[in-house]
Amino acid sequence: MDWQTQSVAKALPWLLEPDEPGVRYLALRDLLDVPHDDAELKAARRVAHRHGPIAAVLDQMDSSGFWVRPGPGYSAKYRSTVWALILLAQLGASIEEDERIERACAYLLDHALTDGGQFTPNDSASGTIDCLQGNLCWTLVQLGCDDARLKTAVEWMARSVTGEGLAPATDKTAEVRYYADKCGPTFACGWNNRLSCAWGGVKVMLAFSAWPVKRRTPLIKRAIKQGAEFLLAPDPATAAYPTRTGDKPSRNWWKFGFPVFYVTDLLQNVEALAGVGYGADPRLKNAVQIIRDRQDAQGRWSLDHTYKTWVNFGPNNLPNKWVTLRALRVLKQLAA
Repeated sequence: MDWQTQSVAKALPWLLEPDEPGVRYLALRDLLDVPHDDAELKAARRVAHRHGPIAAVLDQMDSSGFWVRPGPGYSAKYRSTVWALILLAQLGASIEEDERIERACAYLLDHALTDGGQFTPNDSASGTIDCLQGNLCWTLVQLGCDDARLKTAVEWMARSVTGEGLAPATDKTAEVRYYADKCGPTFACGWNNRLSCAWGGVKVMLAFSAWPVKRRTPLIKRAIKQGAEFLLAPDPATAAYPTRTGDKPSRNWWKFGFPVFYVTDLLQNVEALAGVGYGADPRLKNAVQIIRDRQDAQGRWSLDHTYKTWVNFGPNNLPNKWVTLRALRVLKQLAA
């Protein structure tokens, strides 16, 4: 394939080296499309779960299913339950491979999800916010969680995008309404001066991309269309989305990182849009060119942004296997 010839040939041997078993497993699975039941892939997945970052994160989990302290798991950043699970999903961890992951998913749903489908950091639906909702819906799907409550969370997420059936935040007697943080349709956010927040929007769209196509209801499809049009309204390469003070976009849009938490980047924006069927949209042309231009002569991308979490993913400004894997997966999506 052309995308392989141009983008993967130099980097793939590097990603398949045994020194980073997690990257090797995901390169086999996501770049080479090795079948799920293939013996080599099964062995690589097993090694990835028993050595390296996945094992390091799981070793810090309490036997009950939480990290750091019991409860909804948002604090302390970036090692508590919420962040540990998001990280595990980005590392390729799977319920199928380690029962502790299933235990942790159940703990999160029991302690951080309201009956109305809102993920919250504070035991109340009022704490719901797009970046958290999108991240956790995506995470649970990626980890292999199939709890019935997840459907409720995805439905709330879709309804919050379109506004269908939701009362204003001021109508506190309404059964289903917006809140101070999740304050309106199309990713409106109290933390962004009640303007639409593209960081939250990308997380929500990424979650929709992970939700099986056959389970996308008409409501979800409408939410996807509305969200995509918002993210494509300005040239994504410029990241000229509404900001809290009307100033320039965050420079983090152009910093390719790993892991990716509530801050997002241009790479994840393209990934989310491609994942919901907009990969061929001509409005992505400039953003895709930026991604390609960041690849070095050896076919690699550098780490520009990271977090202090359970694992160190390498120094900034140097070629990085995890970021390279992210970039190549996106280019593959675009070529599909």
